[in-house]
Amino acid sequence: MADDSVYKIIELVGTSSESWEKAAANAVDKASESLRDLRIAEVKSFDVKLNNGKIEAYRVRMNISFKYEGG
Repeated sequence: MADDSVYKIIELVGTSSESWEKAAANAVDKASESLRDLRIAEVKSFDVKLNNGKIEAYRVRMNISFKYEGG
């Protein structure tokens, strides 16, 4: 049987001082605190924040989808 659901997509930017992987995980972890039924996370871009020529933070821009329940 097909899934006749509707999904909403939001854009988030996750950050980490350690890695892009940790930055993505931070975004998903934070989103899961207030959103239910997270489905797909699609990484759109990677970048780094620099300070005096050194990497200060890894950043991941991503779209996350979750099941839309209306309202």
